[in-house]
Amino acid sequence: MKKIVLLLTSLMLVLTGCGKNVETDPNKPLAGTTIYVYNWGDYIAEDTIERFTKETGIKVIYDTFESNEAMYAKYKSGAINYDVLIPSDYMIQKLISENELLPLNFDNIPNAKYIDSSFKNLTYDPQNIYSVPYMWGTLGIIYNKEMVDEEVDSWDILWDNKYKGKIIMMESVRDSFAVALKRLGYSLNSTNKTEVDEAFATLVEQGPLVQAYVMDQVKDKMIGEEAALAVIYAGDAVYCMDQNENLGYVVPKEGTNFFVDAMVIPKTSKNKEGAEAFINFMNDPEIALNNTEYIGYSTPHTEAKAMLDEEVRNNPDAYPPKELIEKCEVFVDLGPEMTAYYNDKWNELKASLR
Repeated sequence: MKKIVLLLTSLMLVLTGCGKNVETDPNKPLAGTTIYVYNWGDYIAEDTIERFTKETGIKVIYDTFESNEAMYAKYKSGAINYDVLIPSDYMIQKLISENELLPLNFDNIPNAKYIDSSFKNLTYDPQNIYSVPYMWGTLGIIYNKEMVDEEVDSWDILWDNKYKGKIIMMESVRDSFAVALKRLGYSLNSTNKTEVDEAFATLVEQGPLVQAYVMDQVKDKMIGEEAALAVIYAGDAVYCMDQNENLGYVVPKEGTNFFVDAMVIPKTSKNKEGAEAFINFMNDPEIALNNTEYIGYSTPHTEAKAMLDEEVRNNPDAYPPKELIEKCEVFVDLGPEMTAYYNDKWNELKASLR
């Protein structure tokens, strides 16, 4: 009889455990659960995930991507049911239009109150329903002052034959076409196929001068002085300049992209409350400060920015003046037809470089 009672008791414990740890701490109601997070590479402080798990008991499976398009392709493949994505503005707009995102319950994200009002209700999420901004910045040129003997103020320098083999471009369809489109005087959101064709032609013309198309590797290449010029995000440029005093950064006079990366919850989420707990944690002032200091990107978080060293807050590369921001454009979703057209031209460009 005792054996039967023990057997039944054990069975009840297994059933009530239901595949997760039994947690009695009321401060950790989601302990034992798991969330899947998909973020850009090198885009979070090293100890953040560990601290989140220690505070909440929630396990994090963390993956990284190098471009919005790569993120979108993997997400849409359905290979993993992600709980948190951190894409850029235009990709968030695309995901919203495809009904791929869940509305956020801001009762579970009280730290969203720290996001500066200028980063709320933006074009990609006009009613502030689906996203919480994470970082922002500009696209520009990083250059080595010892290897470039002229003023860097225009995208044209990336087509200068004297820097052949010393130019790095971005492994990103929208960013690379943005460079070419702005150089030609067009919008980086052009839906005019003739303009896109012109941009394609000028990128093909530039091809023999380009050392490589890369993403995260640009940092090591510029710090190690393997190239003279590179297209780069401002946050990565700030990090590089901190590592090598010979480097400088500029937003070209023709204008550029102003971007916002934000945290969203896709409809594949199996743990929405856990995802909201993660977004809230990322907006804790101390955590937000730690992340922006570690990765070098600009924060939309009012308290984190206020706690930055004055030298960082006043750095125009990280926090550019209003007049520079006004010269920038924000990427928008181009719609299925034009997105496909850009992608076809991108694939044709890459084929021409082989």
